[in-house]
Amino acid sequence: MNPTHQETLSKLAIDPNRKGRRRIGPVVALVLVAAAIGAGLLIFAATGKADRKPVPSPAATATAAEVEATAAQPTPGDVALTVSGYVIPRERIEISPKFQGTVTWIGVKKGDLVKKGDVLVQLEDAEQQARVLEAQGHLQLAKATLTNAWIQLARQTLLSERNLDSVRALDDARRDRDVAAAQVTIAQGQLDLAQTYLDWCTIRAPIDGTILEKLVNPNELVTPQSFGGSGPSTAFLAMADLNDLQVEVDLSEEDTPKVRLNQPSRISPEAYPDKVYKGHVAEIAPEANRSKGTLQVKVQVENPDSFLTPELSAKVDFLKN
Repeated sequence: MNPTHQETLSKLAIDPNRKGRRRIGPVVALVLVAAAIGAGLLIFAATGKADRKPVPSPAATATAAEVEATAAQPTPGDVALTVSGYVIPRERIEISPKFQGTVTWIGVKKGDLVKKGDVLVQLEDAEQQARVLEAQGHLQLAKATLTNAWIQLARQTLLSERNLDSVRALDDARRDRDVAAAQVTIAQGQLDLAQTYLDWCTIRAPIDGTILEKLVNPNELVTPQSFGGSGPSTAFLAMADLNDLQVEVDLSEEDTPKVRLNQPSRISPEAYPDKVYKGHVAEIAPEANRSKGTLQVKVQVENPDSFLTPELSAKVDFLKN
C-alpha cells in the first residue's frame, strides 16, 4: 500500500476511546429520562391520593328534613283519595253587642291571644249606671213599704184577737203585706235587669282563643241588628280557638263513596309540604251542593301547630284503613 494512502487512512480511523464515549452517551440519556418519568408518576400518584376524597352515596347526602319528609309521605297503596281544601277553625265566633251602644274602649288587635273572661271592649255605660241607681231606689222604697205592711198586719192581728176591729181590716192588712212583698220582687227584678245591661257594656272573651278580626274602633256606634250597608257595625270582633282546626273540602259526587265518618286521614298544608298531620273525618254534610255537584266534608286536625293557619290551602289524603 502506498505510504500516502496509509497515512490518509490513519487520519480517517476513529479513536477507540471516542467510540466508547459515543455509545455510553445515549444510554445515560435514556436512563435519566426514565428516572424523570418515574419520579413524575410517583409525585402524581401521591398528590392524587392526597386530593382524592370518597364520593358519598345519594342516601348519605340526604338531609334530615328530606328523610323526614320522605318518611312522612303516604304509601301509594294506603290512600283511597286525595283532595285539596282549606284550613278553618272548627268554631269561628263573632262577638256582637246585645243592645245599641257606642264603643268607648277596645283593648285587643288582630292576632292577640286572649283567655276566657278577658275584657275586650267597653261600651258607654252612663245611662246603664243611672238605671241601676234608679232601680236600687225603687227596691229600697219597696222594702220600706213591705216593712210597714208587716207592722200594720201585726197590729191588725192583735186587734182582731181582742175583737177590737173587724175581720175585714185584718184581711186588708194581709193583702197590703202581700202587695208590698210583690213590689219588692218587682223592684229586685228591675235592679237585676238594669245591672245586666250595665254588665253587657263590658264585653268579655267567651273562650280562650285568638283575635281573627277587629271590626270596630273607639267612638263607633254598634247595634245587634243590621239596617243596611251604611248602618252601624253589628259585631266587635271575630275570634277562634286555633288549637281546634279542621280542613274543609268539597268532594265530587263520584268520590263520596270513598269517604266515611271517623276515617283516618293525613293533612299537609300546601305552604309546608314537609309537614304532615294526622286527622279524621269529623263531619259530612247531610246534603250535596246541587250547583257544584259536590259534598262538603270537614276533617279534624288532631294535633295542629302554628304552621296551620286558617284559610291556608291543604291537601288531605283519605286513608283506606
